[in-house]
Amino acid sequence: MIGETKNTGTAHSEAGQAEALIVGPYHPLTAWNIFLIMIGSAMYACSVNLFMMPLRLYAGGIVGLAQLIRTLAFPRVTSVDVAGIINLCLNVPLFLLAYRSMSRKMLVGTVISVAVQTIVFTMVKIPAEPLVGDTLANIAIAGLFAGIGCGLVLTSGGSAGGLDLLGVYLTQRGNFSVGLMNLTFNACLYTVMAVLFELSVAIYSIIFVAVFSIAVDKFHYQNIELELMIFTHHPEIRDQIMTKYVRGVTCWKGMGAYTRQETEVLVTVVSKSEVEDVKRDILKIDPKAFIIVHEGTTVTGGYQKRLM
Repeated sequence: MIGETKNTGTAHSEAGQAEALIVGPYHPLTAWNIFLIMIGSAMYACSVNLFMMPLRLYAGGIVGLAQLIRTLAFPRVTSVDVAGIINLCLNVPLFLLAYRSMSRKMLVGTVISVAVQTIVFTMVKIPAEPLVGDTLANIAIAGLFAGIGCGLVLTSGGSAGGLDLLGVYLTQRGNFSVGLMNLTFNACLYTVMAVLFELSVAIYSIIFVAVFSIAVDKFHYQNIELELMIFTHHPEIRDQIMTKYVRGVTCWKGMGAYTRQETEVLVTVVSKSEVEDVKRDILKIDPKAFIIVHEGTTVTGGYQKRLM
């Protein structure tokens, strides 16, 4: 479809950006989602146990805090790694704080993820020696696989617990930066490690968190925004996007250059994880809708990133 648009200045974003919740609309977990959450959680825990712990290094966030408590409080426990149990205990109050702000999909996914992490942290034996001779190589491998695992969990509709839960709780109660909270928590955690142990322990652990964060951002579809431009004769599509996906929509009146028929031109921004569902719903309403997807979109303003 080729057309020219006439911008009438009609905007329909108020229902989208102002009322959006960080957890997004509800879609039930599928068996495939559950499988990916379990695989991702196991990857994360295995990466820490097999590559970080032989070097006596620590993950970030609540898992890192659990490992630190294990080292200080249970130095002689060697038959089983109690860090997984401590991590579970630390997640329980955070879960109770955040569960009212979570969708059912994220709630179930988080419970599954934390349960799998607890089992793997506890059952997977920490090697006596590093699996790879080079320290930085171990850290890079651990950060990469842990980040991919966490990305799988997030993309499948769950969360890995810990600071994700605290972020949901605090974000629902005001204009709070989850990124700043993570940075502050880890800065305090690694400062304590630098004081209690050697400075190198904190530095190497920070490198792990950096690699881990990059891997999560690259693999987590909710961090990738796409712009949709929709040409349709069914204006109810804009209401579908605003109510079901809680995304803002801006619309124009356009005209087909060949047919001379008036058409609706809708523009919205969604995450990559939402785009196929949005397109499917659009085509259910209007099988002849013309949809253009723009990748590499950068958004400034009211657009809301979501955990799922």
